[in-house]
Formats: sequence, C-alpha cells, structure tokens
Amino acid sequence: MSQVLHTPPPTKATAPADDDLAALAARHGLTVSGARPSLPEYVRQLWARRHFIAAFSTAKLTAQYSQAKLGQVWQVMTPLLNAAVYYFIFGVLMGTKKGVADYIPFLVTGVFVWTFTQSSIMAGTRAISGNLGLVRALHFPRAALPISFCLQQLQQLLFSMAALVVILLCLGVPVSASWLLAIPALLLQFTFNAGIAMILARMGAKTPDIAQLMPFVLRTWMYISGVMWSLDHLLSKHNDLPSWVAPVLKANPAAVYIDLMRFALIDSFHASQLPAHVWLIATGWALLAGVGGFIYFWKAEETYGRG
Repeated sequence: MSQVLHTPPPTKATAPADDDLAALAARHGLTVSGARPSLPEYVRQLWARRHFIAAFSTAKLTAQYSQAKLGQVWQVMTPLLNAAVYYFIFGVLMGTKKGVADYIPFLVTGVFVWTFTQSSIMAGTRAISGNLGLVRALHFPRAALPISFCLQQLQQLLFSMAALVVILLCLGVPVSASWLLAIPALLLQFTFNAGIAMILARMGAKTPDIAQLMPFVLRTWMYISGVMWSLDHLLSKHNDLPSWVAPVLKANPAAVYIDLMRFALIDSFHASQLPAHVWLIATGWALLAGVGGFIYFWKAEETYGRG
C-alpha cells in the first residue's frame, strides 16, 4: 500500500501592493508623469517661461495678418471698421449719439476696449482644445497658453489705442494728465481677461462646444455694457425698471473697464458718469477673475491633452 505524500498546492506570487510601489518609486526619486505641481511651484514654472509667453504671443500676432496684402495695417483697420459700422447703425440710424458729448471718441473707445475682452475670451476658449499638438508634445505650464493669447490681444489693443489717440487729437480732445489712468485700467482689464480666459480654457478643453456658444453670450454681454450707447441715457429713458437693474448694469466688469478708459481719455466724460467706488469694483473684478481663474485652471493641469 503506497504512501501518498500530501504537498501544499503551488501558490501564485503575490503582486506588490500599491503602497509598496509608491514607496519604491519615492525611494528612487520617481514621480507621476504630468502630475500637477503645487501652486507655488506652478507659479514659479510659469514665471520661468515668461519669455516664451511673450514670444509666442508676438508670433501669433504677426502671423494673424501675414497672408493679407496690407499685412499688419489690419491690426488698426479692423477695429476702426468695426467702429465705423457701429457708428452708422447705432449712432446714425438708431440715434444713440444724441445727448452724448464727443460721441465718436466715446464709441471708438468702447469698441476698442470691448474688443480686447471679447477677443481674449474667445481665444482663451480654444487655448487648449485648439493647440493639442503643442500641449501633447511639450511639457510646460498650460496656463501659458491662455495668458499668451490675452497678451496677444493686449498688443493688438495697443495698436488700436495709437489710432484712437490720433482720432482724439483730430477731434480736438486735449492731451491731459488723466490719460495716464489708462495704464492701471488696462492692467486691471488684462488681469480680468486672463482669468476668464483660463476658466473657459479649462471648460473648452473638456467641452469644445463652448466655443460655439460663446459668440452669443458675448454679443448679449456687449449690448448690456454700454459699448455703443450711454447707459445713463438708456436707464433714464426706462425709469420704470426695478431699482437693482441700474447698479448691476453699471457694475458689470465690461462696462466698468470701458467707463474707466472713457474717463481717462475723453475730457467730456466726467466722474459723475462713473459708478460709485469704480476703482474698487475694477480691482475686485480683476482679483476675483484673475486669482480664481488661475486656481481653477491649475487644478486640472494634469488632464489637459489627455483622453
């Protein structure tokens, strides 16, 4: 009678636990590919690439009209033609210029400042989804893209502002020390635009259809921001509106930055036409959008270009 030897069945080698793998990687200095850095480190990386941001924005601006025969002349002609169309439709046909002193500078300033915000937001919406090749090929802080597009639009605005200065001088608007107020107004508006652009860049990276919706949102925003008409005159004609409508319309960020630029550049646009605490409102909008938009964009840093 043979003796049966009972041997334990073979066991499968147990896979190392995730904690063991993490400890092993940490011990050898390995990190997750594309992991989101800390917020201070992210800011440091972004600052280190400031030259790339400036060069990229300038290159995009130069290439924008490279195929046109007039070339960079269109940087000035495009906003001027837009202002001419708005002047004919709203100023002449609809009569919105009545009761508005220096209507042409009033209108041109509004169109130029609004175009800065509009173009920055539209470019920011496509900053990630429209540059996936660059995002997937190179490692850099992705916030550089929406910021560079806003910087491109700022450069475009500076060309337009040079044309605006010529218009102001030709119409007899005197040079004033208040023109220096345009500098802090533009810095605040740039911060606001960059923040909104980063918010929409993250949203557009996941849902590209937002880029198709934004023109309708921006068109509505333009009409309630006093670009082509005076909000004071408009509200005085509709005094039956609820009491909260006037302060809300005047405190909306696009209207605030337009009013600040008009106050800085147009001698007939007085402080009485500005909303109360206008500089505080402008700074608040810039900080809320700029800081909030930056943090919101940074939180999804590792997801851009994937999927």
